Amino acid sequence: MSNDPLKLTGNGLEVDLPVMEGSVGPKVIDIRKLYAQTDMFTFDPGFTSTASCESKITYIDGEKGELQYRGYPIEQLANQSDFMEVCYLLLFGELPTKAEKDKFVWDITHHTMLHEQLHRFFSGFRRDAHPMAIMVGVVGALAAFYHDSTDINDPHQRMVASYRMIAKIPTIAAMAYKYSVGQPFVYPQNDLSYAGNFLNMMFSVPAEDYKVNPVLEKAMDLIFILHADHEQNASTSTVRLAGSSGANPFACIAAGIACLWGPAHGGANEACLNMLAEIGTVDRIPEFVARAKDKNDPFRLMGFGHRVYKNFDPRATVMRDTAHNVLKELGVDDPLFDVAMELEKIALEDPYFIEKKLYPNVDFYSGIILKAMGFPTEMFTVLFALARTSGWIAQWNEMIEDPTQKIGRPRQLFTGTPKRDFIDLADR
Repeated sequence: MSNDPLKLTGNGLEVDLPVMEGSVGPKVIDIRKLYAQTDMFTFDPGFTSTASCESKITYIDGEKGELQYRGYPIEQLANQSDFMEVCYLLLFGELPTKAEKDKFVWDITHHTMLHEQLHRFFSGFRRDAHPMAIMVGVVGALAAFYHDSTDINDPHQRMVASYRMIAKIPTIAAMAYKYSVGQPFVYPQNDLSYAGNFLNMMFSVPAEDYKVNPVLEKAMDLIFILHADHEQNASTSTVRLAGSSGANPFACIAAGIACLWGPAHGGANEACLNMLAEIGTVDRIPEFVARAKDKNDPFRLMGFGHRVYKNFDPRATVMRDTAHNVLKELGVDDPLFDVAMELEKIALEDPYFIEKKLYPNVDFYSGIILKAMGFPTEMFTVLFALARTSGWIAQWNEMIEDPTQKIGRPRQLFTGTPKRDFIDLADR
């Protein structure tokens, strides 16, 4: 904190606010003592200008289109690493040695089974329950089955809970899907990779053999890597806020899943597919592009541009080739994919899109990939939650170990009725 303080003057007050500086990124004004010094709070709906914590996990530069996990660019991790290695990196801060990775993979692999009684928990849901509703309920219920990993003050229990969450979330996700379509649950297989095991639990049936396609397995692993963490977004902040009260880790992750369920957060790739379906055929694209350029038309092209990335989404750059590989591998004949590929071409060449920096984002490509792989749209957000669990767990652990962390307690600007006296019923 070697920076000169920021002087704030006005309303007869003059205060010095400390200025903090991270390893990279904008400086931060420390306002923790502002209320004590001025008897005033700050007003920041959505906390878009407020740093709620100090973190060493993920860094985003939206202007430059950069995303880094523990300092490593997402492009390098996507091309040279795998999801299990990324999980280790997020949790422990460094890439593992071969021995460390082998042990980590073994530990996660041998925690993938669920307590058998949890199977009966699923039958309490309606047959047509949304998979995300099942996810929220089942993940929250884990605290009732794994009492030996709910003491947040015990580092060993915290780590056991972390491993369990990362290991069991694919099993829960696949079971949520199987339950919704009336198929039998498929148990995890320890000889498969993390992504391969998930695909097997999703799409295999007892009546026939299922062989994991390596192209799809790689695409699934890549989607997990790209969605593993994304700094202090709404769901991550929800996990931290829930955790700040001392809630057990399973409850905190369930809270994050519930937040992610919101269409403004985790439903972007589904919205993108709905838009492609609305366009319908390639010959109608010019009509919708014209509408997108019309300021008076409420229509928006979903899957282009990003709230955080003002240039391009670095995850989309990685995902683009994978989308094309998956479509080629599966040889799918669907007009929706023709629309998507033509829209992509226009967005990368049209001066309007280039000037506005409306490049295809990760949701554009992930929606296309997941649909081609056979995932129903209601499972898209479930997959997002599956991948993001690793980041949530890393953020939760960091928060628990932060000595400056306090229970979350945002303030408000009260605009209701001032104090008044009660009026008896007969006099009203």
